[in-house]
Amino acid sequence: MNPAPGSAVYVVMPGDVDRVAVPSGGNVYDRRVCEELARRRPVHEIAIHGDWPRPDAASRERLGRALAGLPDTAGVLLDGLVACGVPDVVGPHAGRLRLTVLVHLPLADEGAGAAGLDAPERATLHAAGAVVATSAWAARRLVDHHGLDAARVHVAAPGTDPAGAAPPGDGTRLLCVASVTPRKGHDVLVQALGELADLPWTCECVGPLRRDLAHVAQVRKLVERHGLDDRISLAGPRRGARLDAAYAGADLLVLPSRAETYGMVVTEALARGIPVLAADAGGVSEALGRAPGGRVPGLLVPPGDVAALAAALRRWLTGPGLRRELRAAALGRRGTLRSWDETARDLAAVLDREAP
Repeated sequence: MNPAPGSAVYVVMPGDVDRVAVPSGGNVYDRRVCEELARRRPVHEIAIHGDWPRPDAASRERLGRALAGLPDTAGVLLDGLVACGVPDVVGPHAGRLRLTVLVHLPLADEGAGAAGLDAPERATLHAAGAVVATSAWAARRLVDHHGLDAARVHVAAPGTDPAGAAPPGDGTRLLCVASVTPRKGHDVLVQALGELADLPWTCECVGPLRRDLAHVAQVRKLVERHGLDDRISLAGPRRGARLDAAYAGADLLVLPSRAETYGMVVTEALARGIPVLAADAGGVSEALGRAPGGRVPGLLVPPGDVAALAAALRRWLTGPGLRRELRAAALGRRGTLRSWDETARDLAAVLDREAP
């Protein structure tokens, strides 16, 4: 008997999906959509430990055994971080299972660490029945870069949990929420802030410090070189109430990423009425969006451009009128943000479409 719409789905995720020490937008997305999909159908979570997307032999074997143990025609949603580096493990199951690959970030955009993963990702995505991207920009990128049929690539943008509006401040409290890795651009941020020593400000950087120890050391050296030890803090990862407190104490979110599929922290800030200054990378402009009336609730600068980021920060810090306008736009944007229920509905539609 063929599976009916609303039938069970098996969700294959990285083993660290719930590790507090290494939070990521991809892990948050996986966790939230599992919760929302479970309101509609049975959801079986399969968390596979490994150094994805470059797993060792034992991790590859665990993934292979997990897929082999699933019933014929089962609907399977695979996190791309797990699936895209191992087409030889995933591909043999494509004819028996209904495979949908969820791509949080094309591996080619991960930087130097993704060398050699382009071809495996392409093979995995061509083998899958459907591909889901987390922004319209990412969907276009996958179609163009990997030669995919656009009809097989779908978008399920992240949702945002409702939050109370952060209390307004004097504009000097800057917040960056991101893993300290080269892709996130903390080095660019520190150099830009180094040009603003004449102005009052503090910057709290919240995010994992263990994903790239060499880059963390580089960022710390930049902070020391610019004499900003007492103004820039690398606070490490935070979740739950501690992350809420970081947002509540911020006037502006700064996201200087060199590459970004969507930028979930952008909508997390907007949910609290906090304006955003971000690099215009990938799908960030989609996340930023517009408030009713058309005003953009933040500022965008070119990725990797220290001078442009410094200039935008100076405009913010010295422009009370600009701060009022952007704060009003961010508060207006709150009511237009997507919910996780909408994200789950988009995914469910893809999974049901793949039912034979």
